[in-house]
Amino acid sequence: MASIKLKFRVSSLPEKEGTLYFQVIHERVVKQIGTSYRIYESEWDEHRCDIVMQSLIAPNRLKAIKSVREKIAWEKNRLNKIIEQFKNKGRCFSVDEIIREYNAQSSNKTTVFEYLKIQIEKLKSTGKERTSETYKQMLLSFMKFRNGEDLFFDIIDEALICQYESHMRIFGLCRNTTSFYLRVFRSVYNRAVDDGLTEQTNPFKRVYTGVDKTSKRAISLKEIKKIKDLDLSSTPTLDFARDMFLFSFYMRGMSFIDIAYLKKKNLSNGFVVYNRRKTGQQLVVKWEKQMEAIANKHLDSNNPFLFPIITKEDGTERKQYLNKMMLINRYLKKIAELAKIPIPLTMYVARHSWASIAQSKNVPMQAISLGMGHDNEETTRIYLASIQTNVIDNANNKILNLLEKNK
Repeated sequence: MASIKLKFRVSSLPEKEGTLYFQVIHERVVKQIGTSYRIYESEWDEHRCDIVMQSLIAPNRLKAIKSVREKIAWEKNRLNKIIEQFKNKGRCFSVDEIIREYNAQSSNKTTVFEYLKIQIEKLKSTGKERTSETYKQMLLSFMKFRNGEDLFFDIIDEALICQYESHMRIFGLCRNTTSFYLRVFRSVYNRAVDDGLTEQTNPFKRVYTGVDKTSKRAISLKEIKKIKDLDLSSTPTLDFARDMFLFSFYMRGMSFIDIAYLKKKNLSNGFVVYNRRKTGQQLVVKWEKQMEAIANKHLDSNNPFLFPIITKEDGTERKQYLNKMMLINRYLKKIAELAKIPIPLTMYVARHSWASIAQSKNVPMQAISLGMGHDNEETTRIYLASIQTNVIDNANNKILNLLEKNK
């Protein structure tokens, strides 16, 4: 009968940490497996062969000891699984075979942090920068939860995922945000299962991965008019943020990333032709006088882009866009206060508002979906087959004219 025992070797130097190791016993043969985990002699219970969790030690040290205990428990569980697998094969096996299998698994396995970084690079290489950014944010969040300590996928269980969810909520993340990170993590975990890095244990089944109804994110035409009529001439940063909000609205709720990457060459013969960064779908928008007024206001003959959001093409375009978006959304909160608009104003509100206002003016739902660049390709194909572009342009023109007249 094979058995695993945790042992402790005292350091030969006084007041230095000793080393933890496993003792593997099978058929009267005793071998050792070293670990990288170290503790002080006072933190070891020789009688129980276990790590002592002393309440009087410093909080940081207590946290470190708890982490060592978790890792040791996982390593011991992995050794027991190896022994169980050998037993199930119904043949004799030796201690050396147990140790060889253990070492082989340790050297061949990719850690969670490493695997996530690999997935991020794969997404970047295939042009899915937005998704790679999401994966990166999830990785940073999980690394913060783990205090930078990596782990193998085998250690991920229900308890750990529940702890991660609690950690995010403690730091103020709302349920939709924690749910989003958990859905991303679940997707990565399932891919790791497919790649043979761990067995499927469904560790996400006790955490929330749904989508809550969000608060109102659309404003009325009258409120858009309030924003438009604000005198922001003395504050150029607020003025530019307001212009980007209005331009998004004028362009049928154009997303900020598409505005950022919009080039002068995209404007031709009275139309703006561009491909959505999110879906790759091509959109054609009739160029209206309201759009032209904003574009002319920020014209820079030395910049190929329509607006000074991306100012140089040197590989940092995405960073430039993200930094500018963060600043603009911050300024829009101030603009909302000035215009006495009771909801947090962001660039997304412009997109949501265009759809809401178009619907209230009896613009067909199919036209709204196509006008905004619906991200469901099958639905978009159906819409394209039955709706002419001029229907959408006329709908947008109607909304912009209403904005001019609205008091």
